[in-house]
Amino acid sequence: MSDIGTFVAKPRDRVGKGSSRAARRDGLVPAVIYGLGKPPVAITLPFNEVLKEQKKGHLSSHLYNLDVDGAVERVIPRDVQVDVVTDFPIHIDFLRLAADARVEVEVPVHFLNEEASPGLRRGGVLNIVRHDVELECPAESIPEFIEVDLTGLDIGDSVHISGIKLPEGVTPAITDRDFTVATIAAPSGGVGSEEDEEGEEDEEE
Repeated sequence: MSDIGTFVAKPRDRVGKGSSRAARRDGLVPAVIYGLGKPPVAITLPFNEVLKEQKKGHLSSHLYNLDVDGAVERVIPRDVQVDVVTDFPIHIDFLRLAADARVEVEVPVHFLNEEASPGLRRGGVLNIVRHDVELECPAESIPEFIEVDLTGLDIGDSVHISGIKLPEGVTPAITDRDFTVATIAAPSGGVGSEEDEEGEEDEEE
């Protein structure tokens, strides 16, 4: 499960485009905390700390403790705006979370044991339909990633979400269909056989 990060934030007295531009010039990222029936709070975060989390791929799917003048709130980013040229974060909306909250997040998919897939050994291609899967999970138990074992998969086989073991309490956010995560596709030049592969290995010896 993912670790809970921490940002030390400062309250913003003023809001609006002018205030946000001034914050960015000072090396800060403007942000807002909202939710749980409380009034929104405008804050700023250190740009370098936010950028570090963004480069880890953590920014949109991790819990954070926001320390604002000593008052700590448990939040998750719900909207991260980035610069269209640099892709740097320029504004974040944080959602406050209750202790028992469930959230929807996109979690990356990791593929294991490609060498144990007969289809890939014969020249097949791993066609990744979804690099990330949207999941519903307890806020305190967001998985870092989910794993797909490719062992035994041949050309023409597909991996559906129903075939992936998810952590306890975690369910797909899409519930109306058993969507495809990946397939083993045939290579454009045709398919070899296991016998051909073994013959090539014997010739090399």
